[in-house]
Amino acid sequence: MLLSLRRLAGATAIALAAATACGAALAAGPDQALLDAARAAQPAVVQSLKDMVTIESGSANMQGLARMADYTSQRLQAMGAKMERLSMTTSAAPMIKATLTGTGKRRIMLIGHMDTVYPAGILASQPIREDGNRLYGPGIADDKGGLAVILHSLEILKAQGWKDYAQITVLLNPDEEIGSLGSGETIATLAAQHDVVLSCEPNVAKAVAKSESLLLAAAGTATATMQVKGRSSHAGAAPELGRNALLELAYQMQETRDLAKTIPGAQMNWTQAKTTGPLNQIPETASAVGDVRVTASGAAQKLQTALQQKVDAGHLIPDTKTTIAMEEGRPAFVADTRSKELAARAQQIYAEMDGRSLILIPGTGGGTDAGFAGRSGKAVVLESFGLSGFGYHARDEYVELDSIVPRLYLMTRILQEIGKN
Repeated sequence: MLLSLRRLAGATAIALAAATACGAALAAGPDQALLDAARAAQPAVVQSLKDMVTIESGSANMQGLARMADYTSQRLQAMGAKMERLSMTTSAAPMIKATLTGTGKRRIMLIGHMDTVYPAGILASQPIREDGNRLYGPGIADDKGGLAVILHSLEILKAQGWKDYAQITVLLNPDEEIGSLGSGETIATLAAQHDVVLSCEPNVAKAVAKSESLLLAAAGTATATMQVKGRSSHAGAAPELGRNALLELAYQMQETRDLAKTIPGAQMNWTQAKTTGPLNQIPETASAVGDVRVTASGAAQKLQTALQQKVDAGHLIPDTKTTIAMEEGRPAFVADTRSKELAARAQQIYAEMDGRSLILIPGTGGGTDAGFAGRSGKAVVLESFGLSGFGYHARDEYVELDSIVPRLYLMTRILQEIGKN
């Protein structure tokens, strides 16, 4: 998941004001037992982070993902969870499903992902290291920090004998960073069987957002493909007999590059282009792929229609044909009224810790599995319960160590609140 920093500064100022007002309005003291348990757990959380980051688990690294599946399964099984490994047609790596049965009424699902964007061997150039308040490592924030919050929060609650829930399901997938193509339907199906889903992607580091946070919306994803058909010919002897698909593709990419701005709730950037054939041939075919983000229902289809109309309107190279295809991926996540009420309760929980603020980020251009979880509209879904961090998908990814205690406190307290309500 990536954060859209273009919108963050203004949104942060608004959200900080709201969070401060909320904290001032409700200044109840903390649950001291939970807060003490969260503080006592910090060294173990740091060790868990190091253990998981040591397991390189890029989305294509089947061996690393298998090791992550083993690691998380062993931890969850030790808490008494019933374990299942769900196979996927798109990957040899399994999804991990753990089920805990309680004595209460609410069905709660916690989701996170085991895969990262980093290639095998990355630790040789980006080793785990600690520098002040930051612990660095590939994938440490996105999403091994989220996994650590899940594992240690459940351990804390188990130690306190908390069972005020009908069922807690932990669902960890191995393909989030490549679109959750193999796991998305499972996430959506299981989420519809629960009352509440808490997604444990990272929240933005305080060095960037000034305060820890939760996320209220994230873009859906789609892929636009532009395909141009021309006519091949010898590039040296008879180029005039050809119809250069590559030149037409370049022209149509320029013509359509800003078209998404006219479609409410849509954003698009052409990111890849290719042609086929030998060097000495006028290319007969060429294609481009665009990254599409949507925040409104139907926006992807409207964009496809607009793109096709635009490329049909005019050509640079005569006798060429351009077609547009749109493949929709992860749905958009938009917090509904119930989710916003839960977020407000989370702000009150944060305020219990010496009036600490918790901002609510209105939205991000990145995608999240909360979109699949919220697709049916049945469960209350809220995002970004992981550790505070930054540098996702880049060099020097890190988590802030001083976020460990408040995030453990938030997760344990909000689970208790959900169980009561």
